[in-house]
Amino acid sequence: MAGHLQFDLVSPERRLASLTATEVQIPGADGDLTAMEGHAPTITTLRPGVLKAIAAEGTKAYVVTGGFAEISATGVSILAERAVPVEELTAPLLDRLIADASEATAVAVDKDVADKAMADLLAMKAATGF
Repeated sequence: MAGHLQFDLVSPERRLASLTATEVQIPGADGDLTAMEGHAPTITTLRPGVLKAIAAEGTKAYVVTGGFAEISATGVSILAERAVPVEELTAPLLDRLIADASEATAVAVDKDVADKAMADLLAMKAATGF
């Protein structure tokens, strides 16, 4: 039987999730990773992408634009810059996220990181079909 871990997701706007999950799939800045019970303590930055929490009642998916993930043996805490449940995602909202990222890219100190984040958002838009 799969182990369990506490999953919490918050953004500046609201708390989006607090549930028990069997695994959490995270779009890390250095690559995707999956956290499960017993995971080594890790802190990573997020890249724009889809974050998924797999629980007994099903999979909960969220679009994130960036932030941080803290992983421990018993839990995952996500502090997202922006996060939206996939079922609430609309084409105008995704366009707004891309426009916000474009503005941030224009003034970013590290252009490579900003350009990569923009590319991730555009790829997510293409993948979602909006």
